[in-house]
Amino acid sequence: MNNIETRKENICINKIIGQKKDFVFVQDDTIVPDTKPDILNTISATGNAYIYKKEIVDGKIKLDGTIDVYVIYLADDDVGSIRGINTSVRFSKVIQIDGITPDMTIEEMVQIKTIECNVINGRKIGVKVGIELGATVYTNENIDYVTDVDDKENVQTLVKTFDISSLVGFGNTKTIAKENIQIPEGDNLSDILSVQINITNKDKKISYNKVLAKGDAEVKILYLTESGDIKTVTQNIQIMGFIDMENINEECICNIKYKIKNVLIKPNGSEEHSIYVEIELELICMAYKNLSTSMVQDMYGIRNDIIFNKKTVKVMSKKINLNEEYNLKNNLNIPNNKIYNVNVNPIINNTKVINNRINYEGDVELNFLTLTENNRIENTMKKIPFNFNVDIDEINENTNIVTEIEVLNSSFNILSDGQVDSNIELRFDIDLGVCSTINIIDDINIEETRDISSYSMIIYFVKKGDTLWNIAKKFKTTVQEILNVNEIENENSIVPGQQLFIPKYVCTKKEISA
Repeated sequence: MNNIETRKENICINKIIGQKKDFVFVQDDTIVPDTKPDILNTISATGNAYIYKKEIVDGKIKLDGTIDVYVIYLADDDVGSIRGINTSVRFSKVIQIDGITPDMTIEEMVQIKTIECNVINGRKIGVKVGIELGATVYTNENIDYVTDVDDKENVQTLVKTFDISSLVGFGNTKTIAKENIQIPEGDNLSDILSVQINITNKDKKISYNKVLAKGDAEVKILYLTESGDIKTVTQNIQIMGFIDMENINEECICNIKYKIKNVLIKPNGSEEHSIYVEIELELICMAYKNLSTSMVQDMYGIRNDIIFNKKTVKVMSKKINLNEEYNLKNNLNIPNNKIYNVNVNPIINNTKVINNRINYEGDVELNFLTLTENNRIENTMKKIPFNFNVDIDEINENTNIVTEIEVLNSSFNILSDGQVDSNIELRFDIDLGVCSTINIIDDINIEETRDISSYSMIIYFVKKGDTLWNIAKKFKTTVQEILNVNEIENENSIVPGQQLFIPKYVCTKKEISA
């Protein structure tokens, strides 16, 4: 048995080993500090969740994180004042995904779904947070594939051209965004009531073996002054980090994720009238290059019996990153004299692919902190449903879709009769991996050598599912000879029932001397 001389090339593919999501409740009790009055009841609770550690241990993913919870409550005092409590709740969750090993790459996600607060007594409250945790595990695999064979006279090859997104590399870095956010000098800070952080203005620049990732952390802080006023301050803090990646260039498609790992919010001294904000982030980059390449998908010998291994590999045929904006307008019934703050939280509930179209169904959750007509501070939650379509060619049900939603702008104008006009601008950051299946052929050998002793012609009637390649392979002839004999111009034009004359070689086994 002899080997056949082949020509090969190599690609690196990024394979998804597994994906999983899980919903868990995290709960803890928190004590009211001695410096604050007792709790009568809670008004609202908001929070931010982060995963600060991820690792694969014993074939399982372990995710450790923190939930920073901000509770606004009505104090049990003579004037019924408004106060705030901040607490951090730790969590640890193990996710089972078969076939994973420590050298693989994890992309994690966490999202707060619900927050409940229960007053246990005047000095203690119970916090219960429902979070959705998820993980996608990747591995990189280098694949050799056959592009051509040398013995073209005797070996027939089926060559197809594929569009493939080859992985150039993976890289990450950690960075810290920090700044002192100023508040008006007339405001003496009492409590921080809530914090919202949104990553905006994402940008990148590719240079020699490096990626510069840039963006802004939009920080919105709702705070209480010592005089009892509720105010907000918003500021963008610059994010910047260099990610080292070999062989990267401007032709590469870079998918950069901004993962918040930890946040420190600390009021400075009363004389400074500022709040110190420190955000620890991990910047993760996967770089791809779209290319077109020819691969041998099948082969046979006319004078030889050829034995080879064939395996099916799922590859990413195209990597696509795009941004789509969506404007959501609505009138809401929220009786109030004043809106202090609105937390805007867009959630995708369902993603479907139908006829080259991605359909997103979800809700924008709005938490309004308002002053009512009775001069009471209340929290009201509203949901605005959305149904948004994005048309993209070449996608299918097997396309891997990862979507993040950024709130670009939001405005809420008070109308008459308790109506609020809302205008919310969203941006869908869509990362697509269009998948296809290819055959990888290797370990090619000639099993036996034969002599052509005669030539014959047979009549064959085309069956459903036949191709000229399959017919030629079955009768040990060539596609070109079938085309010539039958005067066919297009090899894809045959139909079931069509009569074909098939030139067939009759071979006998040739004895090979020792």
